[in-house]
Amino acid sequence: MRTTCLLIAACLLGMSPLPAAAQDAPVPQELEARAEALGDIFRGSGNAETLFGSQFLAEVPPDRFAQLVAQITAQYGEFVGVERVDPRGPFMGTVYLRFENAIASGPITLDPNPPHKIAGLMLSSFTPVDDSLADIRADLADLPGTVSAYFAPLGRPDDAAIDIGSDRQMAIGSTFKLYVLSALARSIEAGERDWSDVVTIDIRSFPSGTMHLWPEGAPVTLQTLATQMIAGSDNTATDVLIDVVGRRAVEAEVIASGHSQPSRLVPFLSTLELFALKGSETNRTKWLAADDDRRRRILADFRDDVGGDPEKIVPPRFSSPTAIDTIEWFASGRDIAGILGRITELRDPVARDILAVYPAMPVSLTEEWSYTGYKGGSEPGVLNLTWLLRDSRSEWHVLTMSWNNPEAALEHSRLESIAQRIMRIGR
Repeated sequence: MRTTCLLIAACLLGMSPLPAAAQDAPVPQELEARAEALGDIFRGSGNAETLFGSQFLAEVPPDRFAQLVAQITAQYGEFVGVERVDPRGPFMGTVYLRFENAIASGPITLDPNPPHKIAGLMLSSFTPVDDSLADIRADLADLPGTVSAYFAPLGRPDDAAIDIGSDRQMAIGSTFKLYVLSALARSIEAGERDWSDVVTIDIRSFPSGTMHLWPEGAPVTLQTLATQMIAGSDNTATDVLIDVVGRRAVEAEVIASGHSQPSRLVPFLSTLELFALKGSETNRTKWLAADDDRRRRILADFRDDVGGDPEKIVPPRFSSPTAIDTIEWFASGRDIAGILGRITELRDPVARDILAVYPAMPVSLTEEWSYTGYKGGSEPGVLNLTWLLRDSRSEWHVLTMSWNNPEAALEHSRLESIAQRIMRIGR
Protein backbone atom coordinates (compact mmCIF):
# COMPACT_ATOMS: atom_id res chain seq x y z
CA MET A 1 0.00 0.00 0.00
CA ARG A 2 2.89 2.34 -0.75
CA THR A 3 2.33 5.49 -2.73
CA THR A 4 3.88 5.14 -6.16
CA CYS A 5 6.29 7.64 -7.60
CA LEU A 6 5.17 9.69 -10.55
CA LEU A 7 8.56 9.67 -12.21
CA ILE A 8 8.94 7.35 -15.16
CA ALA A 9 12.70 6.87 -14.70
CA ALA A 10 13.78 7.93 -11.26
CA CYS A 11 17.51 7.34 -11.58
CA LEU A 12 18.67 10.12 -9.31
CA LEU A 13 22.02 9.72 -7.60
CA GLY A 14 23.68 12.44 -5.55
CA MET A 15 21.97 15.28 -7.42
CA SER A 16 21.22 18.61 -5.75
CA PRO A 17 19.11 21.41 -7.25
CA LEU A 18 20.69 22.77 -10.40
CA PRO A 19 21.76 26.39 -10.64
CA ALA A 20 20.00 28.59 -13.15
CA ALA A 21 20.98 28.21 -16.77
CA ALA A 22 23.03 30.95 -18.35
CA GLN A 23 21.34 32.61 -21.29
CA ASP A 24 22.63 31.22 -24.60
CA ALA A 25 25.49 29.49 -22.83
CA PRO A 26 27.50 27.13 -25.04
CA VAL A 27 27.11 23.46 -24.18
CA PRO A 28 30.33 22.04 -22.71
CA GLN A 29 31.86 19.44 -24.98
CA GLU A 30 31.76 16.59 -22.46
CA LEU A 31 28.13 17.29 -21.55
CA GLU A 32 27.09 17.35 -25.19
CA ALA A 33 28.98 14.14 -25.91
CA ARG A 34 27.37 12.30 -22.99
CA ALA A 35 23.91 13.47 -24.04
CA GLU A 36 24.49 12.12 -27.55
CA ALA A 37 25.77 8.85 -26.10
CA LEU A 38 22.62 8.68 -23.99
CA GLY A 39 20.67 9.03 -27.22
CA ASP A 40 22.55 6.00 -28.56
CA ILE A 41 21.28 4.01 -25.56
CA PHE A 42 17.71 4.87 -26.51
CA ARG A 43 18.43 3.93 -30.13
CA GLY A 44 19.62 0.54 -28.94
CA SER A 45 23.22 0.99 -30.07
CA GLY A 46 24.90 2.35 -26.92
CA ASN A 47 26.62 0.65 -24.02
CA ALA A 48 25.34 1.52 -20.55
CA GLU A 49 28.40 0.08 -18.81
CA THR A 50 30.75 2.51 -20.54
CA LEU A 51 28.39 5.51 -20.28
CA PHE A 52 27.33 5.45 -16.62
CA GLY A 53 29.44 5.62 -13.48
CA SER A 54 29.85 2.68 -11.13
CA GLN A 55 27.61 4.11 -8.40
CA PHE A 56 24.83 4.74 -10.90
CA LEU A 57 25.13 1.19 -12.27
CA ALA A 58 25.07 -0.22 -8.76
CA GLU A 59 21.67 1.41 -8.25
CA VAL A 60 20.40 0.97 -11.82
CA PRO A 61 22.09 -2.04 -13.48
CA PRO A 62 22.18 -2.16 -17.30
CA ASP A 63 19.32 -4.67 -17.51
CA ARG A 64 17.15 -2.44 -15.32
CA PHE A 65 18.01 0.61 -17.41
CA ALA A 66 17.13 -1.36 -20.55
CA GLN A 67 13.72 -2.07 -19.00
CA LEU A 68 13.23 1.64 -18.37
CA VAL A 69 14.18 2.43 -21.96
CA ALA A 70 11.68 -0.14 -23.23
CA GLN A 71 9.03 1.23 -20.91
CA ILE A 72 9.52 4.81 -22.11
CA THR A 73 9.57 3.92 -25.81
CA ALA A 74 6.48 1.75 -25.38
CA GLN A 75 4.60 4.76 -24.03
CA TYR A 76 6.07 7.59 -26.08
CA GLY A 77 7.20 5.98 -29.32
CA GLU A 78 10.62 5.51 -30.83
CA PHE A 79 13.50 7.76 -29.91
CA VAL A 80 14.01 10.57 -32.43
CA GLY A 81 17.04 12.43 -31.13
CA VAL A 82 18.55 14.73 -28.54
CA GLU A 83 16.47 17.91 -28.66
CA ARG A 84 18.97 20.04 -26.71
CA VAL A 85 21.01 20.34 -23.52
CA ASP A 86 20.70 23.37 -21.24
CA PRO A 87 23.99 23.59 -19.30
CA ARG A 88 24.11 24.60 -15.64
CA GLY A 89 27.86 24.27 -15.44
CA PRO A 90 30.61 22.22 -17.09
CA PHE A 91 29.30 18.91 -15.79
CA MET A 92 25.58 19.38 -15.21
CA GLY A 93 22.49 20.52 -17.04
CA THR A 94 19.06 19.57 -18.27
CA VAL A 95 18.78 17.14 -21.16
CA TYR A 96 15.80 17.06 -23.55
CA LEU A 97 15.19 13.85 -25.48
CA ARG A 98 12.70 13.79 -28.35
CA PHE A 99 10.48 10.73 -28.83
CA GLU A 100 7.74 10.32 -31.41
CA ASN A 101 5.00 11.40 -29.01
CA ALA A 102 6.76 13.35 -26.26
CA ILE A 103 9.84 15.25 -25.17
CA ALA A 104 11.44 13.79 -22.04
CA SER A 105 13.56 16.08 -19.93
CA GLY A 106 15.39 16.15 -16.64
CA PRO A 107 18.68 16.84 -14.88
CA ILE A 108 21.89 15.12 -15.86
CA THR A 109 25.23 15.29 -14.03
CA LEU A 110 28.65 14.01 -15.00
CA ASP A 111 31.54 12.87 -12.86
CA PRO A 112 33.96 15.85 -12.93
CA ASN A 113 36.84 13.38 -13.15
CA PRO A 114 37.82 11.85 -16.49
CA PRO A 115 36.34 10.06 -18.35
CA HIS A 116 33.30 12.08 -17.12
CA LYS A 117 30.77 9.29 -17.01
CA ILE A 118 27.12 10.04 -16.22
CA ALA A 119 26.75 10.10 -12.43
CA GLY A 120 23.10 11.16 -12.21
CA LEU A 121 20.09 11.20 -14.50
CA MET A 122 16.42 11.73 -13.84
CA LEU A 123 13.93 11.94 -16.69
CA SER A 124 11.18 13.50 -14.64
CA SER A 125 9.10 15.39 -17.19
CA PHE A 126 7.38 14.06 -20.31
CA THR A 127 5.76 16.75 -22.44
CA PRO A 128 3.41 15.21 -25.02
CA VAL A 129 3.64 16.29 -28.65
CA ASP A 130 0.28 17.01 -30.29
CA ASP A 131 -1.58 15.49 -27.35
CA SER A 132 -5.30 15.93 -26.69
CA LEU A 133 -7.92 15.02 -24.10
CA ALA A 134 -9.42 12.67 -26.69
CA ASP A 135 -6.08 10.84 -26.93
CA ILE A 136 -5.93 10.64 -23.14
CA ARG A 137 -9.43 9.19 -22.90
CA ALA A 138 -8.50 6.60 -25.53
CA ASP A 139 -5.34 5.63 -23.65
CA LEU A 140 -7.30 5.28 -20.40
CA ALA A 141 -9.82 3.07 -22.20
CA ASP A 142 -6.96 0.82 -23.36
CA LEU A 143 -5.88 -0.01 -19.81
CA PRO A 144 -6.90 -3.54 -18.78
CA GLY A 145 -9.33 -3.74 -15.88
CA THR A 146 -11.44 -0.85 -14.61
CA VAL A 147 -10.37 2.79 -14.64
CA SER A 148 -11.80 6.03 -13.33
CA ALA A 149 -10.42 9.53 -13.80
CA TYR A 150 -11.69 12.89 -12.60
CA PHE A 151 -10.09 16.30 -13.10
CA ALA A 152 -12.22 19.26 -12.12
CA PRO A 153 -12.40 22.41 -10.03
CA LEU A 154 -13.54 21.51 -6.52
CA GLY A 155 -17.27 22.08 -6.24
CA ARG A 156 -17.76 22.45 -10.00
CA PRO A 157 -18.11 18.91 -11.36
CA ASP A 158 -19.89 20.15 -14.49
CA ASP A 159 -16.62 21.84 -15.51
CA ALA A 160 -14.57 18.65 -15.36
CA ALA A 161 -11.93 18.37 -18.07
CA ILE A 162 -11.86 14.60 -17.54
CA ASP A 163 -14.74 12.61 -16.08
CA ILE A 164 -14.56 8.88 -16.61
CA GLY A 165 -16.49 6.81 -14.10
CA SER A 166 -16.19 9.47 -11.39
CA ASP A 167 -19.18 7.96 -9.54
CA ARG A 168 -17.79 4.41 -9.68
CA GLN A 169 -16.66 2.83 -6.41
CA MET A 170 -13.02 1.79 -6.74
CA ALA A 171 -10.43 0.24 -4.45
CA ILE A 172 -8.11 3.12 -3.55
CA GLY A 173 -5.39 1.58 -1.35
CA SER A 174 -3.61 4.03 0.93
CA THR A 175 -5.52 7.03 -0.39
CA PHE A 176 -7.99 6.14 2.40
CA LYS A 177 -5.52 7.87 4.72
CA LEU A 178 -7.02 11.19 3.58
CA TYR A 179 -10.04 10.39 5.76
CA VAL A 180 -7.80 9.79 8.78
CA LEU A 181 -5.93 13.04 8.15
CA SER A 182 -9.15 15.02 7.84
CA ALA A 183 -10.66 13.47 10.97
CA LEU A 184 -7.51 14.29 12.94
CA ALA A 185 -7.43 17.87 11.65
CA ARG A 186 -11.11 18.36 12.53
CA SER A 187 -10.46 17.07 16.04
CA ILE A 188 -7.57 19.51 16.43
CA GLU A 189 -9.63 22.38 15.05
CA ALA A 190 -12.34 21.55 17.60
CA GLY A 191 -9.79 21.93 20.39
CA GLU A 192 -9.84 18.25 21.37
CA ARG A 193 -6.18 17.74 20.51
CA ASP A 194 -3.16 19.63 19.27
CA TRP A 195 -0.65 18.84 16.53
CA SER A 196 2.08 18.96 19.19
CA ASP A 197 0.42 16.36 21.42
CA VAL A 198 2.77 13.45 22.10
CA VAL A 199 1.65 9.81 21.99
CA THR A 200 3.64 6.58 22.06
CA ILE A 201 4.02 3.90 19.44
CA ASP A 202 2.37 0.96 21.14
CA ILE A 203 0.67 -0.64 18.13
CA ARG A 204 2.30 -1.61 14.87
CA SER A 205 1.53 -2.71 11.35
CA PHE A 206 3.46 -3.95 8.34
CA PRO A 207 5.20 -1.70 5.80
CA SER A 208 4.87 0.53 3.86
CA GLY A 209 6.72 2.99 6.02
CA THR A 210 9.38 2.56 8.68
CA MET A 211 7.72 3.41 11.98
CA HIS A 212 7.10 -0.27 12.70
CA LEU A 213 10.86 -0.38 13.33
CA TRP A 214 10.82 2.43 15.89
CA PRO A 215 11.41 1.46 19.54
CA GLU A 216 8.44 0.28 21.56
CA GLY A 217 6.88 3.21 23.36
CA ALA A 218 8.75 5.82 21.33
CA PRO A 219 7.19 9.26 21.89
CA VAL A 220 6.02 11.06 18.75
CA THR A 221 3.82 14.07 18.02
CA LEU A 222 0.53 13.84 16.15
CA GLN A 223 1.95 16.05 13.42
CA THR A 224 4.90 13.72 12.92
CA LEU A 225 2.57 10.73 12.72
CA ALA A 226 0.33 12.52 10.21
CA THR A 227 3.31 13.52 8.07
CA GLN A 228 4.65 9.97 8.07
CA MET A 229 1.17 8.66 7.23
CA ILE A 230 0.77 10.91 4.18
CA ALA A 231 4.26 11.61 2.83
CA GLY A 232 5.62 8.15 3.65
CA SER A 233 2.31 6.26 3.53
CA ASP A 234 3.38 4.75 6.85
CA ASN A 235 0.92 2.07 7.97
CA THR A 236 2.01 2.03 11.62
CA ALA A 237 1.58 5.80 11.85
CA THR A 238 -1.87 5.39 10.32
CA ASP A 239 -3.01 2.76 12.80
CA VAL A 240 -1.73 4.78 15.76
CA LEU A 241 -3.73 7.79 14.52
CA ILE A 242 -6.89 5.73 13.98
CA ASP A 243 -6.50 4.54 17.56
CA VAL A 244 -5.97 8.11 18.83
CA VAL A 245 -8.84 9.71 16.91
CA GLY A 246 -11.17 6.72 17.15
CA ARG A 247 -12.72 4.55 14.48
CA ARG A 248 -16.12 6.20 14.89
CA ALA A 249 -14.65 9.66 14.35
CA VAL A 250 -13.06 8.58 11.06
CA GLU A 251 -16.36 7.00 10.00
CA ALA A 252 -18.13 10.26 10.85
CA GLU A 253 -15.67 12.08 8.61
CA VAL A 254 -16.44 9.66 5.76
CA ILE A 255 -20.11 10.53 6.09
CA ALA A 256 -19.50 14.28 6.52
CA SER A 257 -17.45 14.31 3.32
CA GLY A 258 -20.49 13.16 1.35
CA HIS A 259 -19.19 9.70 0.48
CA SER A 260 -21.81 8.19 -1.83
CA GLN A 261 -21.60 4.69 -0.32
CA PRO A 262 -20.21 5.06 3.22
CA SER A 263 -21.14 1.47 4.02
CA ARG A 264 -18.14 0.45 1.88
CA LEU A 265 -15.91 2.05 4.53
CA VAL A 266 -17.85 1.05 7.66
CA PRO A 267 -16.53 -0.37 9.91
CA PHE A 268 -13.42 1.60 9.01
CA LEU A 269 -10.46 -0.78 8.88
CA SER A 270 -6.97 -0.14 10.15
CA THR A 271 -4.13 -1.38 7.95
CA LEU A 272 -3.32 -4.28 10.30
CA GLU A 273 -6.96 -5.36 10.30
CA LEU A 274 -7.02 -5.33 6.51
CA PHE A 275 -3.82 -7.37 6.39
CA ALA A 276 -5.35 -9.91 8.78
CA LEU A 277 -8.46 -10.24 6.64
CA LYS A 278 -6.59 -10.53 3.37
CA GLY A 279 -4.06 -12.97 4.80
CA SER A 280 -6.58 -15.54 6.03
CA GLU A 281 -9.27 -17.18 3.94
CA THR A 282 -11.12 -18.09 7.15
CA ASN A 283 -11.10 -14.48 8.31
CA ARG A 284 -12.25 -13.28 4.90
CA THR A 285 -15.15 -15.72 4.82
CA LYS A 286 -16.37 -14.70 8.29
CA TRP A 287 -16.05 -11.03 7.49
CA LEU A 288 -17.90 -11.14 4.19
CA ALA A 289 -20.77 -13.10 5.73
CA ALA A 290 -21.18 -10.69 8.67
CA ASP A 291 -23.39 -7.61 9.02
CA ASP A 292 -22.03 -4.34 10.46
CA ASP A 293 -22.69 -5.26 14.08
CA ARG A 294 -21.02 -8.63 13.70
CA ARG A 295 -18.08 -7.02 11.92
CA ARG A 296 -17.56 -4.65 14.83
CA ARG A 297 -17.50 -7.61 17.19
CA ILE A 298 -14.95 -9.32 14.95
CA LEU A 299 -12.74 -6.23 15.15
CA ALA A 300 -13.16 -6.03 18.93
CA ASP A 301 -12.10 -9.67 19.24
CA PHE A 302 -9.18 -8.96 16.90
CA ARG A 303 -8.02 -6.12 19.13
CA ASP A 304 -8.22 -8.33 22.23
CA ASP A 305 -6.36 -11.19 20.55
CA VAL A 306 -3.73 -9.27 18.58
CA GLY A 307 -3.34 -6.00 20.47
CA GLY A 308 -1.65 -4.23 17.55
CA ASP A 309 1.08 -6.86 17.22
CA PRO A 310 1.67 -7.85 13.56
CA GLU A 311 3.55 -10.98 14.64
CA LYS A 312 0.22 -12.46 15.76
CA ILE A 313 -1.33 -12.51 12.28
CA VAL A 314 -0.54 -14.12 8.95
CA PRO A 315 -0.13 -11.30 6.41
CA PRO A 316 -1.12 -11.67 2.76
CA ARG A 317 1.63 -12.47 0.29
CA PHE A 318 0.55 -9.66 -2.04
CA SER A 319 2.14 -11.49 -4.94
CA SER A 320 -1.08 -11.01 -6.92
CA PRO A 321 -4.36 -9.11 -6.46
CA THR A 322 -6.04 -10.26 -3.24
CA ALA A 323 -9.74 -9.65 -2.53
CA ILE A 324 -9.55 -6.17 -4.04
CA ASP A 325 -13.26 -6.20 -4.91
CA THR A 326 -14.43 -7.09 -1.40
CA ILE A 327 -11.92 -6.22 1.32
CA GLU A 328 -10.44 -2.82 0.66
CA TRP A 329 -11.06 0.87 1.15
CA PHE A 330 -13.46 2.11 -1.52
CA ALA A 331 -14.33 5.52 -2.91
CA SER A 332 -15.33 7.13 -6.18
CA GLY A 333 -13.52 10.03 -7.77
CA ARG A 334 -16.21 12.40 -6.58
CA ASP A 335 -16.02 10.91 -3.08
CA ILE A 336 -12.30 11.70 -3.00
CA ALA A 337 -13.04 15.22 -4.20
CA GLY A 338 -15.42 15.47 -1.24
CA ILE A 339 -12.80 14.66 1.38
CA LEU A 340 -10.31 17.00 -0.29
CA GLY A 341 -12.96 19.69 -0.16
CA ARG A 342 -13.22 19.14 3.60
CA ILE A 343 -9.46 19.57 3.91
CA THR A 344 -9.49 22.85 1.96
CA GLU A 345 -12.16 24.22 4.33
CA LEU A 346 -9.94 23.83 7.40
CA ARG A 347 -8.82 27.13 8.92
CA ASP A 348 -5.61 25.50 10.15
CA PRO A 349 -3.24 24.93 7.17
CA VAL A 350 -1.23 22.09 8.75
CA ALA A 351 -3.14 19.24 7.05
CA ARG A 352 -2.61 20.92 3.67
CA ASP A 353 1.05 21.52 4.49
CA ILE A 354 1.41 17.80 5.19
CA LEU A 355 -0.17 16.89 1.86
CA ALA A 356 2.33 19.17 0.12
CA VAL A 357 5.43 17.45 1.57
CA TYR A 358 5.52 14.93 -1.30
CA PRO A 359 3.83 16.39 -4.41
CA ALA A 360 4.71 13.38 -6.62
CA MET A 361 5.19 15.37 -9.79
CA PRO A 362 8.18 16.94 -11.55
CA VAL A 363 9.13 20.49 -10.68
CA SER A 364 8.08 21.65 -14.14
CA LEU A 365 4.51 20.75 -13.20
CA THR A 366 4.52 21.97 -9.61
CA GLU A 367 5.60 25.38 -10.89
CA GLU A 368 2.33 25.63 -12.80
CA TRP A 369 0.30 25.59 -9.56
CA SER A 370 0.40 27.75 -6.46
CA TYR A 371 -0.14 24.60 -4.34
CA THR A 372 0.29 20.89 -4.97
CA GLY A 373 -0.69 18.19 -2.48
CA TYR A 374 -0.68 14.46 -3.09
CA LYS A 375 -1.74 11.12 -1.69
CA GLY A 376 -1.81 7.85 -3.55
CA GLY A 377 -2.13 4.18 -2.84
CA SER A 378 -1.29 0.86 -4.39
CA GLU A 379 -1.14 -2.87 -3.95
CA PRO A 380 -1.23 -5.60 -6.59
CA GLY A 381 -4.26 -4.87 -8.76
CA VAL A 382 -4.96 -1.49 -7.12
CA LEU A 383 -3.63 1.97 -7.92
CA ASN A 384 -4.90 5.41 -7.01
CA LEU A 385 -3.24 8.76 -7.70
CA THR A 386 -4.81 11.86 -6.15
CA TRP A 387 -3.70 15.49 -6.26
CA LEU A 388 -5.12 18.58 -4.59
CA LEU A 389 -4.13 21.61 -6.67
CA ARG A 390 -4.62 25.35 -6.41
CA ASP A 391 -4.23 27.63 -9.42
CA SER A 392 -2.96 31.20 -9.65
CA ARG A 393 -6.50 32.48 -9.02
CA SER A 394 -6.57 30.52 -5.71
CA GLU A 395 -9.19 28.10 -7.04
CA TRP A 396 -8.88 24.50 -5.86
CA HIS A 397 -8.83 21.58 -8.28
CA VAL A 398 -8.70 17.82 -7.88
CA LEU A 399 -7.15 15.19 -10.09
CA THR A 400 -7.88 11.67 -8.93
CA MET A 401 -7.38 8.48 -10.93
CA SER A 402 -8.04 4.88 -9.93
CA TRP A 403 -7.14 1.67 -11.74
CA ASN A 404 -8.29 -1.76 -10.53
CA ASN A 405 -7.64 -5.17 -12.06
CA PRO A 406 -8.41 -8.30 -10.01
CA GLU A 407 -6.67 -10.45 -12.61
CA ALA A 408 -3.19 -8.96 -12.76
CA ALA A 409 -0.72 -6.49 -11.30
CA LEU A 410 -0.66 -3.02 -12.83
CA GLU A 411 1.94 -1.07 -14.79
CA HIS A 412 1.95 1.95 -12.51
CA SER A 413 3.96 4.15 -14.85
CA ARG A 414 1.24 3.97 -17.50
CA LEU A 415 -1.28 5.70 -15.27
CA GLU A 416 1.34 8.04 -13.85
CA SER A 417 2.36 9.27 -17.30
CA ILE A 418 -1.29 9.85 -18.24
CA ALA A 419 -1.71 11.89 -15.06
CA GLN A 420 1.16 14.14 -16.14
CA ARG A 421 -0.46 14.60 -19.53
CA ILE A 422 -3.81 15.53 -17.97
CA MET A 423 -2.18 18.15 -15.76
CA ARG A 424 -0.34 19.63 -18.74
CA ILE A 425 -3.25 20.03 -21.14
CA GLY A 426 -6.43 19.65 -19.08
CA ARG A 427 -6.47 23.04 -17.34
